[in-house]
Amino acid sequence: MKITTWNVNGIRAALGKGLKEWMLAESPDVFCVQEIKATPQQLSDEQRDFHGYGAIWNPAERLGYSGVATFYRNEPLEISLGLDEARFDKEGRVICTRHPDFLLYNIYFPNGQRGQERVDYKLDFYARLLEICDSQHAAGENIIITGDFNTAHKPIDLRHPKENETNSGFLPEERAWVDKYLENGFVDIYRCLYPERVQYTWWTYRMAARQRNVGWRIDYFLVSEQLAARVKAVTIHEDVQGSDHCPVSLLID
Repeated sequence: MKITTWNVNGIRAALGKGLKEWMLAESPDVFCVQEIKATPQQLSDEQRDFHGYGAIWNPAERLGYSGVATFYRNEPLEISLGLDEARFDKEGRVICTRHPDFLLYNIYFPNGQRGQERVDYKLDFYARLLEICDSQHAAGENIIITGDFNTAHKPIDLRHPKENETNSGFLPEERAWVDKYLENGFVDIYRCLYPERVQYTWWTYRMAARQRNVGWRIDYFLVSEQLAARVKAVTIHEDVQGSDHCPVSLLID
């Protein structure tokens, strides 16, 4: 089974840059996209036609902002939206789908770069999600969390760690929440498979950062420890254009 994640930074813009064509060529079983910045009603019939894929949409209440969508070949057994907390759910950040032997979370984690209030909101979001996942793990569920985490975990995960120690996305308190997930039954499966590999998934549009590969790895797959041995590969598609992020694919038995 192949699961692909991509922060498309506006699905309408990405569709004009080859999103659908790339997706159909890559042919994932599940395709999770974040920061769609649109409702399905704002797309044309042709734009909404993903040629054999069903779609789940969770846009933000605020138009042109945030939002996630999950496309699938085989209909999920269950679908849920949000974290059951209004201050998070109005921003359209979470879709959870049940598949035969795991739950899949497609998540656009908050960005904390607009001040301390948003950093606190982001940390609260991490805490609320982990609370839910802890209870699901305790009930025997296997979980895959994917999407844009908006945090680089370790110095290897960004080009200039020292210069970013006081910037949101690499703050100690943000990175500590990734540690908490890894201490509570999850594995960063990319880093587990490739402990020394240096690849990034996001590059600012400024200063020709992508051309110079001045990037951050902030798009992840966290998988339950029980699933880790079944993961065969994680591929960062760093050459794929169309957004300031690139897609990432997980292959699991």
